[in-house]
Amino acid sequence: MKGKWKIRKELKIGVALAVLFFFVAFTERKLGSQSVNDVIVKVENVDDNHFIDEEDILKLIRLDRENLKGADLARLNLKEIESRIKSDRFIQDADLYSDIKGNLIVRATLRRPIARIIRNDGPDAYVAEDGTIMPVSSKFTARVMLISGDQVRKLLERENITTDESGRHLITLLHMIGNDDFWRAQIAQLHITAKDKIIMLPQIGAQTIEFGTADKAEEKLKKLKIFYKEILPQMGWNRYKRVNVEYDKQLIAE
Repeated sequence: MKGKWKIRKELKIGVALAVLFFFVAFTERKLGSQSVNDVIVKVENVDDNHFIDEEDILKLIRLDRENLKGADLARLNLKEIESRIKSDRFIQDADLYSDIKGNLIVRATLRRPIARIIRNDGPDAYVAEDGTIMPVSSKFTARVMLISGDQVRKLLERENITTDESGRHLITLLHMIGNDDFWRAQIAQLHITAKDKIIMLPQIGAQTIEFGTADKAEEKLKKLKIFYKEILPQMGWNRYKRVNVEYDKQLIAE
């Protein structure tokens, strides 16, 4: 009895595998000879981030929806089309695939800006969360931290500011400010001097904040929070013109 049961079980498994193989082979043949029914563009991270829309994605493909409709799916080089889309600085990632109905799905994920570089001798630019330098857009203006100063030209020479240590420290500082409700409400602008030192300009108050270089950001922000939470409420918002948190274990206000 056990032998017969084992044979039946193996037979059932064999039949199931054969059916599955037939279904996969049939689907592959069907998709291989299928033409594009429609092009569906899905843009991720678009909330409050309207740099690029569906039509812009189609322009990056260099074919409009009507030209793609009816094209042989098997002849489309999806990897090459993905590369074209990813070449745009606003786009972090792209994925192309077809569904069983013959629709070509284009899914693009936008980069999020974390700061805007401003300068007098050329166009502004954005810094994305991953450090990528992005151009400004005529379609949308993001409300983010401003960066100015002597060192912005150096930042703009790179495709990504995290290629050196000072840039990695800067992106870390930008994330700390951007991810904290308190600091987002306090700090309006970072001015970077020729010596790579940061002067923070607050949203409220007349004082300038001498932060030093962007390293040890967590320690410096802790000292600065003491100034805002404990000293200013007692002494008044306009009492101090200069605050320095650059040096270890020192908070200077005058």
